[in-house]
Amino acid sequence: MSNDRAHADHTHEHPTWKQYKWVALWLFVITVIEVWAYYIPSFVASKAFVPALLIMSAVKFTVVVMFYMHLKYDHQIFRRLFGGPLLIAGATVVAFLFLFGKL
Repeated sequence: MSNDRAHADHTHEHPTWKQYKWVALWLFVITVIEVWAYYIPSFVASKAFVPALLIMSAVKFTVVVMFYMHLKYDHQIFRRLFGGPLLIAGATVVAFLFLFGKL
C-alpha cells in the first residue's frame, strides 16, 4: 500500500494529445511568421529583423523543451540544471554580440 502511495507521489501530469496538437500548431504559426517576415524586404533591411527572429526562435526553443522534452513536468532540479547553463550561454552570446557588433 505504501509503495502505491509513493509511486502516486512521484507521478507527474503529462500533456495530453490535444495539448501536443495545440503546441504543434503554435510552433507552426511562429514558423510561418518567421518565413513570412523573411520575404518582406523592408523588414529584412530594418534593425528589428534579427531581434525579431531571435525572439521567435527562443520562444519556439522554450516551447519545445518544456513540452516535447517534458521539462515542464519534471522535477525542479532538472529545470535548474538545464536553465542555469542555458542562461549563462545566452548571456555569453549577447555579450559577444555587443563586443563584436562593430566589426
